Amino acid sequence: MRAYVFHGPGEAAWEETADPVLSDSTDAIVRVDAVTVCGTDLHILKGDVPEVRPGTVLGHEAVGEVVETGRDVRSVRPGDRVLISCISACGRCRYCREAMYGQCRGGGGWVLGHLIDGTQAEYVRVPHADFSVHPLPANVTDQDAVLLADIFPTGYEVGVLNGRVRPGDTVVVVGAGPVGLAAIATARLLAPERIVAVDVATARLDAARKAGADAVAAAQESPEQLVADLTEGLGADVAIEAVGVPETFEMCTRMVRPGGRVANVGVHGKPVTLHLEDLWIKNVTITTGLVDTHSTPTLLRMAAAGRLPAAGLVTHTFPLDRLQEAYDVFARAADTGALKVVLGGPRREVVEATA
Repeated sequence: MRAYVFHGPGEAAWEETADPVLSDSTDAIVRVDAVTVCGTDLHILKGDVPEVRPGTVLGHEAVGEVVETGRDVRSVRPGDRVLISCISACGRCRYCREAMYGQCRGGGGWVLGHLIDGTQAEYVRVPHADFSVHPLPANVTDQDAVLLADIFPTGYEVGVLNGRVRPGDTVVVVGAGPVGLAAIATARLLAPERIVAVDVATARLDAARKAGADAVAAAQESPEQLVADLTEGLGADVAIEAVGVPETFEMCTRMVRPGGRVANVGVHGKPVTLHLEDLWIKNVTITTGLVDTHSTPTLLRMAAAGRLPAAGLVTHTFPLDRLQEAYDVFARAADTGALKVVLGGPRREVVEATA
């Protein structure tokens, strides 16, 4: 098969590589129909994730069709159309039993495109298939479904749920990229009083408004003052960091109110200063986290019911063999206006659900 193979910092190529094979009785082999590029993939290419070895196929999000399963797989069978989760789960260890699948100790967690070959390929081996792929409703398109492999669960779980967004809250989302937009869209479901989006790019601020932000602020134009003005000087109840650089994390800690919550979602490649000399007295809660994807079944049901606003997040589509071009467009989002890029496409007609 062909796949997008990592060869070291700054080096990757779409090339011939070995077909995946079942290596465990709980594996499934999935033909990839649609795949996307994540900000974490860009971090890998920069060398920020040294655990990824040269020779690894990148990617951890995809939609496809099951072509083969191990003898112990029970939840899917060949021919099933499935969502491949960015997180694999053994289903048996202590963390999996607590729905903390991202911390799985039984060979799961974030393994695809990280510790084992990933999804940016024509075929992929998915370990622990019973807990790591989700059968797709017929009325959810590949393009919408692939957004539920990572960005929607991440924005919802690591941003909204960890931040404990409540009705009447003021929520600030710093970073209006794909995950930040997913956080805005899912925060709306919990009825905050207002959501404020902060970004450096005008196009992303426009997208934030469409996703549900009530106010937007350019990062270079005093967003902290805007939040203070909107809250009578109190500050945000919840600040969600969705960029992954020191400046945006520190901005969140300055914008949050006493007793508020900072939910860090961004992947950080550099150390960040934690200003405890200012924060110790403010009763601020700071959370971090890798997505667990425990919310994926719920999000899938909402998508099937038309209750999850995914439209507009995909800005560029490509054939699967143009991954290098897709990476380039996604990496230059400030110039290209890219939010989410999707490669591949449906190989079957989507059937509308009937009552």
